[in-house]
Amino acid sequence: MIPATTTRVQENTDEGVNERIHQQTKRNIAYFAEKGGDGIDRRLEELDREWDVERSLEANAASIALLGLGLGAFVDRRFFVLPALVTGFLLQHAVQGWCPPLPILRRLDIRTASEIDTERYSLKVIRGDFNNLPEKKGEWGEAEIGRIVKAVNR
Repeated sequence: MIPATTTRVQENTDEGVNERIHQQTKRNIAYFAEKGGDGIDRRLEELDREWDVERSLEANAASIALLGLGLGAFVDRRFFVLPALVTGFLLQHAVQGWCPPLPILRRLDIRTASEIDTERYSLKVIRGDFNNLPEKKGEWGEAEIGRIVKAVNR
């Protein structure tokens, strides 16, 4: 069975590593909640620049594949095995949510997009970004939806 996209990395990560990442996220939220205002704003900017595990895998795989292609073309044909292995790993990750570099990246505390979003939206709640949402579904006019989208994307 193919795992859900949103949970496949955590499902294929050691529980101790998942828990360590979760606890660090909770500490981050508590720390920046205490700092408030500018501290939360700066942290949200940092979170916007944080690379998730998928992006890290893709960038590393592309780098190794390009290196292998260059070495295979100009040094020795046997280096063509590198891009073949890397693309196989990427396919395996796309289907199963696991590939050989994943445990290494997770042990380096590289988080998933949803783990980063947990911190991001927790800080936005603490900052009060969602305080003025309409209470009833029927109250959602075009202006309110525009304001909500603008606040969420801030």
